[in-house]
Formats: sequence, structure tokens, C-alpha cells
Amino acid sequence: MDTLALSRLQFAITSMFHFIFVPLTLGLSIMVAWMETRHLRTGDELYLRMAKFWGKLFLINFALGVVTGITLEFQFGMNWAEYSKYVGDIFGAPLAIEATLAFFLESTFIGIWVFGWKKVSPRVHALSIWLVAVATNLSALWILLANGWMQHPVGYVLRHGRAEMVNFLAVVTNSYGWLKFFHTVLSGYVVAAFFVMGISAWHLLRKGKTDFFTRSFKAGATFGLIASVLVVLVGDFHASEVAGTQPAKFAAIESQWETQTNCAYSLICYPSVKRERNIVETLRIPGLLSFLAFGNTGATITGLKAFPQDIRPPVLSTFLSFRTMIALGFLFVILSLIAFIRSRGAGLDSLHERRALLRVMLYALPLPYIAGQLGWIVAEVGRQPWIVYGVLKTSDAVSKAVSAAQVWASLIGFTLLYGFLAVVDIYLLAKTARKGPGPELPAGAGQKQKLS
Repeated sequence: MDTLALSRLQFAITSMFHFIFVPLTLGLSIMVAWMETRHLRTGDELYLRMAKFWGKLFLINFALGVVTGITLEFQFGMNWAEYSKYVGDIFGAPLAIEATLAFFLESTFIGIWVFGWKKVSPRVHALSIWLVAVATNLSALWILLANGWMQHPVGYVLRHGRAEMVNFLAVVTNSYGWLKFFHTVLSGYVVAAFFVMGISAWHLLRKGKTDFFTRSFKAGATFGLIASVLVVLVGDFHASEVAGTQPAKFAAIESQWETQTNCAYSLICYPSVKRERNIVETLRIPGLLSFLAFGNTGATITGLKAFPQDIRPPVLSTFLSFRTMIALGFLFVILSLIAFIRSRGAGLDSLHERRALLRVMLYALPLPYIAGQLGWIVAEVGRQPWIVYGVLKTSDAVSKAVSAAQVWASLIGFTLLYGFLAVVDIYLLAKTARKGPGPELPAGAGQKQKLS
């Protein structure tokens, strides 16, 4: 493998590993903040115990997310120096804002939340976790606006052999970036909801702390239903955006080779190594793909054959990832709706008796993580061969001064380190989740107990 292939592999491994932690952080911060606010408003000590327990799991995940995210930015200067020189004037701005605004806000107030249980008022303490949640989502916004510019570059000119920003407002209002932000953040909320429901289901199947985990399960079901429905709706808008701004990617995700008007959509597709294009399509509905892309059954969909072969994205991996992600998205709506209805129809003492539902939600816990990873495969593999769509090819962005041997060394090092961190993370999360919440608090204890 040459330097380009190794650098791409290294960035893929490190970014996908980092994104294991990001979505749970996005969603669980909101849920923990809601739990503590409910305690503040109702005085119900059960909500405080929920905030403490799920907050511990949030902190473990948050710590690993910070550690694994730092290495990504180093790679822009090490493996992708030509990219940094070419578009650093634009790409660096939202990343700098993310670091100086969102990350510092996040890290400051998470310290107050962890160490301030006996030192600040209950209102200030609840405000601190809300500020952590807002900062976490703001951090995602600026990073995804940067990525959105790579997908749909705006507000720049090519001058002196590099891209220079001429309109910062165009960059921060880029519709592609905002749709990507909402789709990514909402998918993180689904991850958190299924995480809470999955762990709660595990305890309820063992009839442990029934009241606590019944309340948690219901909160997860409500949060998950809202988030999963919104993910599907935003995803539809995002797909239309892709059709308009990245027609080659759109053709790849639908395996559409011919340019057609009134283009049909295939409801049933499966891979086949015996066919030239590797995809077998059946049950086609005329005009549906044109309607989904542009809101008009008579719209024209540009096929892959209309693009030169050297700028066509990989089709099979993009197509399968997209279709699997879509199927999982609708599955999350169905599962969260069933969980919401069934848990609302169950009293505090009867949810643990719905064992089939609990088993399904336990086994479904990893599925939103898989869907999120597939979404990034669609976004990044489907953009190839461009690193900045239509502006800079990936092959032109790799560092010229870095050898394949050097990338091999760092790739092996990162893989070993991340493998170790994965073991630590799984161990800590599993140990904390199995242990469950602390003992019930005496009436009025409230903020007197530390996060322990």
C-alpha cells in the first residue's frame, strides 16, 4: 500500500473509532441534563439518582471521546499537509472556533458539574450540565460546518494556488453543513436513547431496581421516538441536498447508471458478484426516485455513466451502506414507537414482565452505532475521489514528505493504542452499567451526595 492508501486507512480507522463516542456524548448529555432538571422541578429523588448514574456513563464516554478526537487534527498537518496548505484558510476557521468556544465551554462546565455537587446551588449545578450539553452540540456544529464545506464548498476563491475564504457568512450558513449537523446530532440522540433503553432492559430482565430502570426506559423510549422520527425527516431533506450538490454521490447511493427522467426507485435490491454492476434491483416504482430527489416525478436523475470514470465514487460500498442505514433508520422508528407504547401501558411493577420487548431492546443497543458508521461511509466514500468536492482530489491532498513506512508506523501505533482504549472503555462502561445506581437517597438529601 502506498502513502495515499495508508493515510486514508489511518484517517478512516481513527475517525470511525472516535465517532463511537461522539454520538453517545451528544445525546446522553441532553438526557442527563433533563433528568437533573426534572429533579429540580419535582423534588423527586429518583431523577437525581438517574442523573448521577447515567452521568457516570456519560463521563466515561466523554473522556474517551476527547482523547481519540485530538489525534484527528494532528493528521491534517502530518498526513494531509497538502490539503492543509490548500484549504487551511477556510477549513481552519470553524475548527478554531470549535476549540476556543465550544470545547472550552464544555470542559469548564463539566468540571463544575463533576466537582460542584456540594459547592454550588442546585440551580447552578443543573445549569452547568445544560451548558455542557449545549457546548457539546455546538462543538459538533462547527466541526460539521467544516465538513459540510468539504462536501459543498462555498464562499471561496482560488487564488495564488490555494483556496481562500471571501465570505465567512456563506460558509457558516451552508445548507449542506446544517443538514449534516441536524442529521448527525439527531442520530446521536437515537444512540443515547437506545443505550439507555438497552441497559435498562438488561436490569429489568433481572428484576433489579425496577422503579429506577422503568423510569429510565420510559425516558429513553420517549427521547428515542422523537429523535428517530426527526432523523428520518431530516435525512430526506439531506438526500435531496445531495442530489442537487453531489449528483455523482447520489447516483452511487442509488446505483443509478443511466441518466433518466421519471426515474424509478427500487424497493428491493441486493448485491450480486455475477452482474457487471454488482446490484440486482427489483420491484421498481416509476418516478419515485425523481420525486424523492427533487419533489417532481418528471425530474431528471443524472446517471453514473454521465461522469468520467475517474471521478465516479465507489458504488457497491456506498449503495449498500446507504440502503442498510435507511433500513435501520425505519427500524429505530418502529422499535422506539413500540417501546414508547408498551412502556406507557405498563405500570412501574409490570414493565419487567414484557420480556420479549426487553430482549429486543437489549439486542438493539449496538444498531444505532452501526447506522452512524454507515452514514459516514456514505458521506466520505461517496465523495471520492474528492477530498473537497469538485475542488481538490484526495490524491492531491496527501503529504509529499511522509513515507509509507512512517504512515505504517503511526497506523500500527494508533491501532494498538485505540485497541487498548476500546478494551478500557468497554470494561468501564460494562462494570458501571452492571453495578447500577447507588442506594436510594434519604428524603431531602438532594445535592448533599457526591457523584459516586
